[in-house]
Amino acid sequence: MPAAPLSPEQLAQAQALAEAIRQAIDTEVQALAATLVTTADGHPFGATEFTVRDRAHRIAAKAIEQHLAQKKTDTKAPQ
Repeated sequence: MPAAPLSPEQLAQAQALAEAIRQAIDTEVQALAATLVTTADGHPFGATEFTVRDRAHRIAAKAIEQHLAQKKTDTKAPQ
């Protein structure tokens, strides 16, 4: 599903979020690359597949965490 065009404010927010995500996932991306480089060509599945999937899930979780961290919340105390 293509994203709708972003307003200038949304574009700035998206760029800031992208940078925060890049910084947050750098270690995971390095570990993912190391896993792939050290995997024998004939064995991309099995344990390697699960390791890669686990890293991908961690990357996605960190992206969501960064998005939520940038959200501004304003809660009022119960009355």
